[in-house]
Amino acid sequence: MIKAKKSLGQNFLTDRNILEIISNITPINNKTILEIGPGTGNLTSFILKKNPKKIFVIEKDNDLAKNLNSTFKDQLTIINDDVLNIDENLLFNEKVTVFGNLPYNISTEILTKWIINLKDNFWFDHLVLMFQKEVADRIIATYNKSTYGRLSILANWKLNVKKICDIKPKSFSPKPKVDSSLLFFSPKQDFHKIKNPKNLEKITRIFFSQRRKMLKKPFNQLFNGDKKILDKLQIDLNLRPQNLDFNTYYKLTSEYEKLRS
Repeated sequence: MIKAKKSLGQNFLTDRNILEIISNITPINNKTILEIGPGTGNLTSFILKKNPKKIFVIEKDNDLAKNLNSTFKDQLTIINDDVLNIDENLLFNEKVTVFGNLPYNISTEILTKWIINLKDNFWFDHLVLMFQKEVADRIIATYNKSTYGRLSILANWKLNVKKICDIKPKSFSPKPKVDSSLLFFSPKQDFHKIKNPKNLEKITRIFFSQRRKMLKKPFNQLFNGDKKILDKLQIDLNLRPQNLDFNTYYKLTSEYEKLRS
């Protein structure tokens, strides 16, 4: 019998109703699918019923990878590795649809890595991902909300994000101590161009390092109090980081790149 490993943040989704909802979110007939952390293959079975063209799964756990191999045989391409080690841009020669009950201990790291490494020609067409509810609330937050921050700004830069539903602990084995949320991501056709996404990560890190303080200190640290930028972007330094909307942070990143070029 396969047991979940706490060290890998494993909680296997067993609720058939939720599995059905997930597999029906977007059409996958004749599509190439990537599933992150398939675990015991519960969602994989539901995906296979929809007749995808091909399924890749990334499973770090050696025991689970062997179990998937014996259960599904040649129906899957199993990548027995850590998803954080893989460059998805090099893995596929066509757009894929991604499903993932992400390990809660590295879910933000996975999403941030994907966003930072995104090329303008996206390697996926949709992401169907499950997060701890608290993390999902941060991803979908808008400005002026207490949950708004770095993750909200990064996630909404190149992606449209929609919440599908919340999921109770009883839907998993073992039961997590927190609620989960299912999110649906699709690429934006139009987004603010930034030369190096790591600059957006840096800008948001510095601004939100003291989120309850006013904007003056982080702005001066990054822009040396440049009044032209304040006037151009109409920023009031008496505000706090959560009071600036997505686009202001994207524009600030462009201004930062101009200063450094």
